[in-house]
Amino acid sequence: MQKKILGLALSSLFVLPFASAQAEECSLTYTMKGWSAFYKTYKGTGTVSCPSGQRANVNVRLRGGGFTFGASEITDGKGRIRGVTNISDIYGSAFALGGHAGFSKSVEGRWVPKGSRTITLSGKGRGYDLGFSMGGFTISKP
Repeated sequence: MQKKILGLALSSLFVLPFASAQAEECSLTYTMKGWSAFYKTYKGTGTVSCPSGQRANVNVRLRGGGFTFGASEITDGKGRIRGVTNISDIYGSAFALGGHAGFSKSVEGRWVPKGSRTITLSGKGRGYDLGFSMGGFTISKP
């Protein structure tokens, strides 16, 4: 019995590094511009960089609705994409939930769960806006 437990413990030491080495956390820098009046639509561009050296220029788009009003431009957006095994994993659409506020200076925060991957976004910029929304966040090829 002790040999089985010891064998399982030793084998898990070899499996864990390979499993965790496959998925990595990539960073996203982006800019977006748009407006909202119950319906929210923003679009922009960005760059995804991964620790493995993979890199991609992307288009980003946000569409949704909620209690949201105003217009803003995010010029300093940063994000984390967790669970990336290949750079092609970053593309696609997913449900997004977030909020924004600003009077001259504007900020936003967004959470995008996408299966085994999670995207978190935060940005600063300028605009006159207030609210929270939910909808779809899309990362696509330019």
